[in-house]
Amino acid sequence: MSDRKSAIIFDLDGTLLDTLKDLADSGNDVLEARGFPRHPTDAYRTFIGNGMVNLVRDIFPEGSRPTEGTETDVILAEYRAAYGRNWQNTTVLFPGISDLLNTLAERQVPIGVLSNKSHDFTLKCVDSFLSEWSWDIVLGARDGIEKKPDPAGAVEAASAVGCAVEDCYFIGDSDVDMMTAVNAGMHAIGVSWGFRPVEELRAAGAERILETPEDLLALL
Repeated sequence: MSDRKSAIIFDLDGTLLDTLKDLADSGNDVLEARGFPRHPTDAYRTFIGNGMVNLVRDIFPEGSRPTEGTETDVILAEYRAAYGRNWQNTTVLFPGISDLLNTLAERQVPIGVLSNKSHDFTLKCVDSFLSEWSWDIVLGARDGIEKKPDPAGAVEAASAVGCAVEDCYFIGDSDVDMMTAVNAGMHAIGVSWGFRPVEELRAAGAERILETPEDLLALL
């Protein structure tokens, strides 16, 4: 590692945790209750990443999507209730994440999480699945703070871990994550095991694509 202090900021869904089926089941519960067909689980790969509000609108067919305001708020509440039932059903860490986090802890590298998942569910997931490690900052989507790819959350995370943005590595699985890193002046590092294709990550500015979590260690 160089003499300059580095830090790692991770996306959550599709990067640290495989949450796909629990998120998909929750969306499908909402659709089914309203008389709409369910999507295959893999279809949710394109719905995840832009926050819950966008997800609950995008899963509905064209012409049936809820309008902004009260209608979206009602369906969002339904989705949050469904995810509140499902969020621990099948979610697991991706292979190799535990070993990576153990090594980062041994090296005393500051680590954080920045997600577009709502802040309360972000905290629940970290507390439930990632509590073995000490996180310097955990941030989800919050009222009054622009979501990724706006750089506000990433800059806040860098400040919390005590690292200059240019020395932070933002690790994610979507174009939104790569754009966030670029917008914040961080290193944009994509992962191959997430929910989106690597071509999307490269097109959005990824400096490097990790084939395994261990590959990150070579960058520090």
